[in-house]
Amino acid sequence: MTTALYRRYRPEAFGEMIGQSQVTEPLMTALRSDRVGHAYLFSGPRGCGKTTSARILARCLNCAAGPTDTPCGTCDSCVELGRGGGGSLDVVEIDAASHNGVDDARDLRERAVFAPARDRFKIFILDEAHMVTPQGFNALLKLVEEPPDHVKFIFATTEPEKVIGTIRSRTHHYPFRLVPPAAMLEYVQQLSETEGVVVEPGVLPLVVRAGGGSPRDTLSLLDQLIAGSELSAETGGVVVRYERAVALLGYTHAELLDEVVDAFGAGDAAAAFSAVDRVVQTGQDPRRFVDDLLERLRDLIVIAATGQGAANVLRGVSTEDLDRMTRQAEVFGAARLSRTADLVIATLDEMTGATSPRLQLELMVARVLAHTGGVAPAAVAAPVPVAAPVPLAAPVPVTAPAPVAEPIPPVAEPTHPVAATVEASRSAPVADTSKRSGIVPPAPATTGPIDLHRMRDAWPEVLAGLESVSRTSWLVASGARVADLDGDVLTLSFRSQSDVAKFKKLNAGAGPSEDLRQAILGVLGIRVKYLAKHDSETGPSPQAASPTPPPPRQAPDPRSAGAGPASPARAAAAAPVTEWAVAPIPTDADAPPIDEPEPPAPVAQFAVDDEPEDATEPARVQVATLAPPREGDVLPDREVEQSVEADEQDEDDLDIVPDAGVPPVVAPRLPATAAPRAPAGIQRYGESVIRQVLGATFVREEPYEPPTRFSS
Repeated sequence: MTTALYRRYRPEAFGEMIGQSQVTEPLMTALRSDRVGHAYLFSGPRGCGKTTSARILARCLNCAAGPTDTPCGTCDSCVELGRGGGGSLDVVEIDAASHNGVDDARDLRERAVFAPARDRFKIFILDEAHMVTPQGFNALLKLVEEPPDHVKFIFATTEPEKVIGTIRSRTHHYPFRLVPPAAMLEYVQQLSETEGVVVEPGVLPLVVRAGGGSPRDTLSLLDQLIAGSELSAETGGVVVRYERAVALLGYTHAELLDEVVDAFGAGDAAAAFSAVDRVVQTGQDPRRFVDDLLERLRDLIVIAATGQGAANVLRGVSTEDLDRMTRQAEVFGAARLSRTADLVIATLDEMTGATSPRLQLELMVARVLAHTGGVAPAAVAAPVPVAAPVPLAAPVPVTAPAPVAEPIPPVAEPTHPVAATVEASRSAPVADTSKRSGIVPPAPATTGPIDLHRMRDAWPEVLAGLESVSRTSWLVASGARVADLDGDVLTLSFRSQSDVAKFKKLNAGAGPSEDLRQAILGVLGIRVKYLAKHDSETGPSPQAASPTPPPPRQAPDPRSAGAGPASPARAAAAAPVTEWAVAPIPTDADAPPIDEPEPPAPVAQFAVDDEPEDATEPARVQVATLAPPREGDVLPDREVEQSVEADEQDEDDLDIVPDAGVPPVVAPRLPATAAPRAPAGIQRYGESVIRQVLGATFVREEPYEPPTRFSS
C-alpha cells in the first residue's frame, strides 16, 4: 500500500513551495527579523498550501534552532511536524467545521492558559475557520486580541469574508493563489522523473489543465493515472499513455480536434459533421468538446499572432504538435480564426442548460462553415435574375422602385458582408439567363460623380442586390423613395413613420439601413449617410403631385347646418386626419336681401393650428370675427371661449343658450341702432360684446379635439 503523492511530496519548508512567493517571502523575512505576530489568517482556493504553510510556520517557530526561516528537520519538533510525523502536543490542529460553537471556544480558552509542554510556543491551527459561528468567534475574540505570550493562532479558510471583522482585523492576512500552469507543469515533470514514471507527450498538459492550478488536485490526478497504467515490457517502469489520460480525464483527443480544425479550414462539411458524430457516438460531453475546440482555436490564434515565439507561450506542446498547429493557423489566418472563435464561444454560452446539446453543436458547425466558406450562400451560388432598367441616352429621374417582372422566391440570408455579395452577384455571368427570361442585363456603371439622377437610375439595381442579401431589409427599403442626394447624404422618403422606425432599427450593428448602405457601396462605390423622413416631412412625391387645382370650397347649406350638432363632426371626419376641420360661420352673402344695404362684413372663421400634432394642450375653439346677425340666421353649433373681459353686470339680462343636442338658436332681429358697425380688419370681441350681440351667455368650456379617421 502506497501513500498518496500529495502526502509524500508535501513541502517541509517555505523554500519547497511553488507559486506562493507572495506569502513565503514576507513570512521568511518576519522570521529572520523576529517580528512574528500572534495571529495569522491564511486564505485562498482549496489545495493551494494553506494548511501546509501553517505547519511549516509552526516548525519554524518551535524549531530548536529557531525561530528560523528554515527548520533544521532534525529536532524533535521538526520531526513530529514533518511528513511522517505523528504531530506535536504543543501544536493543536482543530477542524473548525465540527468545532465551531461557543463550547468549543471555551475549551480552547482553557487550554490556551497552560504553558507549552516542551516547545517554545503553543500554536493553535484552525482549519476551515469560516465555519465557526459568530458566537464562537465572539467567545474567542478576547483571547485572540490579547493572548498570552506563548500562544499563537493560525486561521486557514477558503472564504475569508465569512470571518467576522473583529477577528480579521487582529490578524496578519496572507492570501494564497492558484499555481500558474508553467510552474505546475515543471513541478509535475520533476515529480514524474523522481518517481520513475514515463509519461507520453501531451499527458502532463492535460493533467495540469484538469488540476486547475491546485497542487493537491493536480497530484491526485497524476497519482490516479499512474495507478491505472501498465508496466512497460521494454523498460519495466510505468508508462502513462495519452489515450488512457484522454479517456480518464474526459478531454477530446488531439486527433479529433485536428480533424475538425482541418475540416473547417478546407470547408469540408462532410468531414466536420462526421467528426461531430464521432463525438456523440463515443459518449463524450458536447460541451466539453466545444470547450476543447475553443482551447485549440486559442492556441492557433496565439501562433498566428506570435509566430516563432509561440513556443514560449504554449509550454508543454511538443515540436511536432507546434509545427502542425502552425500549418493550421496559416490556412485560417488571424481574422478568420477570430471570427470562428467568436462563433464557438457564443455556442458555448448557449449550451449552458440546453436540452439538446448535440443540436447546438451541429448548428455551430454549420455557422462556422458558412462563415469560412464551407457552405456557399444561395445568393452567390445562383444569382436570381431581376428586372433592371434599360440604359437610356440621357438619365431620366426615377422616383419609385421599378416593379419586379415576376415574383422572386425568398433567398436564404447569408452572413457574409453585403458589399461582397452584391459585387459577387454583379460579377457572376448572367448573359444566358437574361436571354432566356427576356430581361436586359444592366449596363456597366459609368465613371463620374454620383448625383441624384444617377442614384435614382441605379436604385433598382441596388434593391436587387439588397434582396439577394436580406429579404427583410429589401421589404423595408423597397417602400422608400430617393428624395435627394447632397454629396454623400442620401435623403429617403417613406410612406409611414413606422417604416422610418423599421429602417433606423439596428440589432448589434446590423439592420436595414446598414444592409442598404453596403448594397449602395457595392453598386455605386460610395458610402452614404441617411436622412430618413416621412412623406409629410419631405413633401409629396412627383407622382402624387397633380397639376389640377383642388375644387373650390362650397358654401355650407344652412339647412344642412341646422340638422344638428353632429353634422360638423361628420363633415370633419370625412377630411384627412392631417388637416383641421373648419366650420365656416354664415356670412352676409348667405343672408336674404334687406332693404337697407350694409357694408360687407369679413367672414368669420375658427382659428386653425398649422401643426396640430405638435400642440401640447387641446386647442380651444374661439370666434375670430363676428358680423351682426340677422333674423333667421342659424348660429354655429360651437361653444364660445370665455374671455378675460367678462362683463358680470349684464348677466341678469341674458338668456341661457341650450346645451348641445337641442334645436339651433335663431338670433332675434335687432334694432338697426343695436347692430355695431364692423371695423376694417380682423377684430376680436370679448364676452360682453358677444352677449349683447348674440343674446347668449357662457355655459361651459370644452376642449376641441381634432377629428381622426376613427371618430365619426
